[in-house]
Amino acid sequence: MIELFVSAFITFFVVIDPPGCAPIYASLTGGAAPAQRRAMAVRAIIVSLAILLVFAVFGEDLLSALGISLAAFRIAGGIMLFLIALEMVFEKRQTRREDRAERIIDTPEVEDVSVFPMALPMIAGPGSIATVMLLMARSNGLEETLVVLGAMLAVLLLTLFALLAAGPIMRVLGAKIEAVITRLLGVLLAALATQFVIDGLRASFA
Repeated sequence: MIELFVSAFITFFVVIDPPGCAPIYASLTGGAAPAQRRAMAVRAIIVSLAILLVFAVFGEDLLSALGISLAAFRIAGGIMLFLIALEMVFEKRQTRREDRAERIIDTPEVEDVSVFPMALPMIAGPGSIATVMLLMARSNGLEETLVVLGAMLAVLLLTLFALLAAGPIMRVLGAKIEAVITRLLGVLLAALATQFVIDGLRASFA
């Protein structure tokens, strides 16, 4: 069981990538107060956990009933992620926030990124969904199933800690360095999104 836990933990860690999610989350929540950032981080993890649990238990039956393939999930997630990457590279998100702040001075609004894009498709994306479905399919009995779910929960908790620590770290770096990092992360996100789409197309036409 220890070997199964370690194997599942490493797989989830590589796919979800907590260190990679943290600076992206910090960039997306740059205009939020610390309390709002913490609340969105907790909400993102809870929503991700709920999504992954649903697919862990009902994934194959649900996709079969809807006639949706994992390849289609990869393509859709890649497209959504690519749109976010474009906004990060060209700072359209920051411009939209500034315009909104001018329109709503008395009741400033902070865009909630906990569900989209953090929970879906960043954390509980096509790769995570495919991973949990694969590991659950390989599990034999209740005990192994609980071990896999425990490994998934451990990685999600690490992701939460990474998201909570990302904001202070990015503030120490400063606005200019943060802007450069945001653009670089946007380029990496665009590449990751493109890879999602390529993998989905390859699986569709294989």
